[in-house]
Amino acid sequence: MQTVSRTPGPRALAWLKKEALPVLAMLGLLLAARDTLANHYRVPSGSMQPTLQPGDRVVVDMRAYGLRLPFTSHALLAAGTPQRGDVAVFDSPADGTRLIKRVAAVAGDRVDLRDGHLSINGRPLRLDGAMPREDFGTRAARLDLDLGGGPDIHGMVVPAGKLLVLGDHRGNSLDGRFFGFVDADKVYGRAVAVYYRRDDGFGWQRL
Repeated sequence: MQTVSRTPGPRALAWLKKEALPVLAMLGLLLAARDTLANHYRVPSGSMQPTLQPGDRVVVDMRAYGLRLPFTSHALLAAGTPQRGDVAVFDSPADGTRLIKRVAAVAGDRVDLRDGHLSINGRPLRLDGAMPREDFGTRAARLDLDLGGGPDIHGMVVPAGKLLVLGDHRGNSLDGRFFGFVDADKVYGRAVAVYYRRDDGFGWQRL
């Protein structure tokens, strides 16, 4: 009985070397770049309305707070820290779910939240106008208070290395008021823009 060899022949090996390996290497580089440089996120809920709508596709800058070893959380190069007003992507300290919320306060800040309106270090962030908004210095955030402001906060001080994150839809957001502080060095990236919205299609709405 003749035995059939299952070892790839010279032609097959040559094809693998010439065609398949470069394609696999390119795919690996693309995946690494996506994990390290830029990524996207699909908004699952209305907790960040009106800034983000359910189903929005968001571009995330993975370099905003430093470069990480691809496919890990190990930092290779520090590039900055999350700032008040940033829309950040991170894993929930409660169950590891990937979330997107606004950085409301950073280490050392004293936080008061009443009826959905923030005061940081004794300074109210509320802006006058027909629509509820807050001034974070580098940007103004629109709020949705149609369902109220959710739980209040009184005199909370953010510990070193931590962040307080909140949803812009204050009465409909499972955020830092429920799961606690987020590690600043564990934030994956900063949301840059909405590039797709169900009713509007593709576009570029900066955050």
